[in-house]
Amino acid sequence: MEAVIEEISDYERERGKPAPSLNHAYVQSNLLFGSHMKYRGSYSILPELDLLMADGLIIVPDIAIYPKLRIDFLHDIQSMTTMPLTVVEIISPSHRNADRSNDDILAKFERYFAAGVKSCWLVIPSFKAISVYSAPGTYQFFMHDSTLVDPATGIELPLAEVFE
Repeated sequence: MEAVIEEISDYERERGKPAPSLNHAYVQSNLLFGSHMKYRGSYSILPELDLLMADGLIIVPDIAIYPKLRIDFLHDIQSMTTMPLTVVEIISPSHRNADRSNDDILAKFERYFAAGVKSCWLVIPSFKAISVYSAPGTYQFFMHDSTLVDPATGIELPLAEVFE
């Protein structure tokens, strides 16, 4: 039997996750736009931001939600050391092994919670659904015809707008 070697893209090597698909990008765009339009006065909603964990590992969520940040355009930050209130991870069909990617995401959520993140969203485009985790193993599941409610932030988003 011949060994199968999976090729890892530069994106996956640099970001620690597979390159996003069309559905992934579409849902990410809708989440960013919808939440920004409704909550821009209260929150900074940022895509693909490097989070520097206490152990030196950098993790890049699809979206990070912070209390409103003051942006200094003269002094940029490459990696955030302050953890966001919420992180959003979007499942992409480009994940090679669904079981492994689910385990990886849940392990990532455990790291986020240990670092002080208050909620983690797991977006599943193929189901038109989002699970909002308030602790490891504790979540609410929202379907395409309901409104997501995140108790940690008070953010509410109709999923019909996210998956339309």
